[in-house]
Amino acid sequence: MTSAPTPMPAQEPLHGCVRCGTKIPVSQAMCERCNPLGLKEPAPSQAHATVFIGIIAGVVLLAVVAKLMVSSVGPFEGSLTAVAPAPAGLRLSLTVTNTGSSAGSTTCRISDPSIRGIGPETAFVSSPIVQPGETLSFEAVVASLGATVKPLDADCDT
Repeated sequence: MTSAPTPMPAQEPLHGCVRCGTKIPVSQAMCERCNPLGLKEPAPSQAHATVFIGIIAGVVLLAVVAKLMVSSVGPFEGSLTAVAPAPAGLRLSLTVTNTGSSAGSTTCRISDPSIRGIGPETAFVSSPIVQPGETLSFEAVVASLGATVKPLDADCDT
């Protein structure tokens, strides 16, 4: 009588030891050589908390750097000096003054004072870079306000 072959035991998947890279079962984090006393391994929540704290610290650091980079730009004072028809809409003439201590640009919100709120009848125009303490006049053409000359407001304060 012949006996049936004995099935091979299923082998547990392997991965590298977190310290030295030796192949060990997935259920372990460190090999016998790196953890000879069999000390308890760190919990997944400890590792995730460390990563989470690192991400929060990185975001805070980026916010501080961004604040320092733009802290001396502006405020700006701006006004709409003229409105004229243009083939693509309205040609706006704006004047912007940088009252801050660093060069920068601002965005002016152009709107029809008879229409309240922000909608498709509002345009946003970016100014060129204005040096500190200087006033700059520039023109922009906007299509979202139509082609009919009408009274408009400009808000360039930043």
